[in-house]
Amino acid sequence: MLAIIAPGQGSQTPGFLTPWVAQKPLADLLASWSEQISLDLVHLGTVASAEEIRLTSNAQPLIVAAGLLGATALGDVEFSLAAGHSVGELTAAAISGVISNSDAMGLVRERGLAMQLAASGVQTGMSAVLGGERGEVIAAISAAGLIAANENGAGQIVAAGELAALDAFAKSPPAGARVRALAVAGAFHTHFMQSAVERLREHTNSLLVNDPRVALLSNKDGENLASGEEFINRIVAQVANPVRWDLCMDAMAALGVTAAIELPPAGTLVGLLKRAHPEIESVALKTPDDLALARDLVLRHSSKVAL
Repeated sequence: MLAIIAPGQGSQTPGFLTPWVAQKPLADLLASWSEQISLDLVHLGTVASAEEIRLTSNAQPLIVAAGLLGATALGDVEFSLAAGHSVGELTAAAISGVISNSDAMGLVRERGLAMQLAASGVQTGMSAVLGGERGEVIAAISAAGLIAANENGAGQIVAAGELAALDAFAKSPPAGARVRALAVAGAFHTHFMQSAVERLREHTNSLLVNDPRVALLSNKDGENLASGEEFINRIVAQVANPVRWDLCMDAMAALGVTAAIELPPAGTLVGLLKRAHPEIESVALKTPDDLALARDLVLRHSSKVAL
């Protein structure tokens, strides 16, 4: 049973789309999305600096566009489950048929702008806490006045909040853990993003929403949702609530997933999955050179099962 998974913000690196846009059909598709949302995705994915693609309003559309390009390059393959991490949920919504690619790009543009605006009032950020015992890490994050915004499994929890509190936390990490600042520009998936929720809710009212064609997991709790409307509602609410990617990975294993392909910019989610559920075979679709490995995985794991 095959899953397609889509990464979130922070997975982007300068120039990562260069090998993809060397293929004219993909370059044309990216250019059309750029025109649609009034944002030069070709520039951002090929020549922009790390600082430029760190901006929330740039990073989020770039990541979803990259995932949709990867899915397009992979072709019409049979898969049984989709899931995305944070903004990657919009990619998952599109590849599962809940919304169109065009609507996904319009929604992620609005999401990036709304979250960047929400982050502009207070200097906030996010830091990965690597290692340590889960209960102790969660308690230490709370005691530091921070929020456990992502629980990613495999010994990685992301703390979010004001930069001063994050700096103090990094100097005195929980036992057995180290703290690494992430390249994001706000305390995403916390109450600091609440102002973005209403703006996104208003935008989604105009979307054509379908129920998913495959199993579709929610970041809220790893639940397999049959309702496209509920999934979109959760995407909106998730902006100001924690991501439980650990529960999504556990749900994949429980549902019988045997293999997963991570869409571009790939690598982060495959790494987490290998540590949490090494029995699930995986391919990180980083460049077009990885398409052959991904298609081989499809051939060996794409038979569907009842969910």
